[in-house]
Amino acid sequence: MSNESEKLFDGVTNISDEVIGKAQKKQRRRWYRWAGPVAAVLAAAILIGVISGRSGLNAYAIAEAEYPKGDTWVGWSSYAGTLDGFLTKSIPQFLSGAGEENRVYSPLNVYMALSMLAEVTDGNTRAQILDLLGVEDLGTQRERANAIWRNAYTDDKAKCLLGSSLWLNQEINFVQSTMDTLAESYYASSYRGEMGSERFTKALQTWLNERTGGLLQEQTEGVTLPADTVMAIAATLYFKDGWSAEFDKSATAPDLFHAPGGERTVDFMHKTRVTGNYYRGERFGAVVWGFKGHDAMWFILPDEGFSPDELLADAEFLTFLCTGGSPWENSRRVYLNLSIPKFDVVSDVDLRSGLIALGITDAMDPAVSDYTPMTRDTDDVYLSKVLHAARVKIDEEGCEAAAYTVEYTSNTAAPMAPEEEIDFVLDRPFLFAITGNDGLPLFVGVVNVP
Repeated sequence: MSNESEKLFDGVTNISDEVIGKAQKKQRRRWYRWAGPVAAVLAAAILIGVISGRSGLNAYAIAEAEYPKGDTWVGWSSYAGTLDGFLTKSIPQFLSGAGEENRVYSPLNVYMALSMLAEVTDGNTRAQILDLLGVEDLGTQRERANAIWRNAYTDDKAKCLLGSSLWLNQEINFVQSTMDTLAESYYASSYRGEMGSERFTKALQTWLNERTGGLLQEQTEGVTLPADTVMAIAATLYFKDGWSAEFDKSATAPDLFHAPGGERTVDFMHKTRVTGNYYRGERFGAVVWGFKGHDAMWFILPDEGFSPDELLADAEFLTFLCTGGSPWENSRRVYLNLSIPKFDVVSDVDLRSGLIALGITDAMDPAVSDYTPMTRDTDDVYLSKVLHAARVKIDEEGCEAAAYTVEYTSNTAAPMAPEEEIDFVLDRPFLFAITGNDGLPLFVGVVNVP
């Protein structure tokens, strides 16, 4: 652990006698909650809090996390394919049922938040979280989450920035070893202060805005830290990159998009006779467009007569999504005529009921939940609310969002010129996925209305 990590929680458990004397001894309820909708403008954020009946002193920062520099790639073998279960369960759970609205979900952001939640729980509460994440023990999950974090993190001309922080009630004693683990394995900064104070809430809002490039200001205005908060865990994900081949702005033109609620006129970007791969499933077609970095964006169009929800319930499509189309038997190199609507989509998703449906039940029930790795000061902890919000925007120059990259392979010989030409026109509801340098779908969305 670095010196910064060693100092990160110095004093967290050594609370003054004055503060301890103020602490009420009665039984208190604690519950994790979102402190308001932390929507992402071209980013994703998830905030989980632990609530109790205590208040404290003014806020102050303990330490800032020291983020890695240079190449942090740790390799594919450490977790290749291990997230398939989490992806195939959570993506349909949190994207389906959008109706006539848009919906966006960041698997990576939620995965990291749940990994941190596993660190502060124990017993069957932790076991249920790990089961959804697809591992049997916390040590394996910690190593895997750290590897995924390091592979995704990029701070160059292309940006994929992950952030974590802990917001601590200074009247509560926290377990030192757990706090140190969160600092070291998840690069979690720590802040300690008076829950319910305007100053501490403002500090959290400022941190969220800084970690998302100032793109969350409208959403973070509603983020608060109530007086009975024990601890809040915040995780953010921000991505920005330009297309490897930009769209010509002079070719952008309005056209009709057939939305569920009726036709709308939107601006479509165009590319004519570009060479690329076209992927076919039984109910969909898909193409991929690369960024300047190692990331890429998939556009998936359901066949006529099929909806995005039907694709989200289709095992073949979910396999395609998890593998990033590689390998995919039914793909061919063609000339593509692309018509892609410019869009700026945002959604807020309450994950609590979805997590219960996915098997995380004990964390929500104060009668059976176990949060002793976090603190032993108070009982009856439960996860009361988990809000996830995200926004993705594309234009002729590029995209701002969370991202991971799919790397394509080809024969060692030079490819032959395509003989087929395909018009790929996204003029009705479609899905997208942003993929990073390890092939994971970091952001998946349904666009019903560009």
